Amino acid sequence: MQLYIKFFAMHLKSQMQYKLSFFLTALGQFFASFTVLLGVYFMFSRFHEVEGFQFEHVLLCFAAVLMAYSIAEMFGRGFDQFPQMLGNGEFDRALVRPRSVIFQVLAAKMDFTRFGRLFQAILVFCYAIPNSGVIWTWDKVLALLLMVVCGSLIFFALFIVYAGFTFFTVEGLEFMNIFTDGGREFGRYPFSIYGKRILKFLTFVVPLALFQYYPLLYLLDREKNMLYMFTPVIGLLFIIPSCAFFRIGLRKYKSTGS
Repeated sequence: MQLYIKFFAMHLKSQMQYKLSFFLTALGQFFASFTVLLGVYFMFSRFHEVEGFQFEHVLLCFAAVLMAYSIAEMFGRGFDQFPQMLGNGEFDRALVRPRSVIFQVLAAKMDFTRFGRLFQAILVFCYAIPNSGVIWTWDKVLALLLMVVCGSLIFFALFIVYAGFTFFTVEGLEFMNIFTDGGREFGRYPFSIYGKRILKFLTFVVPLALFQYYPLLYLLDREKNMLYMFTPVIGLLFIIPSCAFFRIGLRKYKSTGS
């Protein structure tokens, strides 16, 4: 843990060497997501609800998914950029060091400019939480916390899967963006609006709905069963096959010779 904190401080210090560039990039990240928020606002200015969900309810979804994705991308950027590490031969050095390969990739890159998106998620929460009509008891607060924390870990697991495919293809597979960037974009609305088949896929295959849709039903008192509150924790089981797939790829790895 101490070593990871040292990497954290090193990356933060290096990125803050160019403060203007850092803040402009973070500002760009903020406005890139702000256009998505405007799309949600304009849609609800015409239609007052979607599948029974009101504007403030959707904002809870939007903020939870955006915050989870921003945290995962901020600290899991090494896996997101793994194809470059593999292609230029940098990964070969990780194999001869006395540390876990996953830890080294994790610590190789942190992108704090993603704070722009994270800050926007905080602002949306500041509006949605008091205006959603939710009575915030301890269990509702815990459910919201689990949505964000477990959601970030599930997105992180998807980055690991993306890196695992790179062992077989060398170049990254763009279809994985359907579940990472696509999960963030489509997660602005409850996943149930996309149909039962999509909801089942995002429940049993790629468990994005487990941290977004089902705990939202509990927050809005549409489901009283406390199991819905803990579905984000169930979604963490996705980390096991994700890491297993990465290790399978690692055993098949052959250096590019760069």
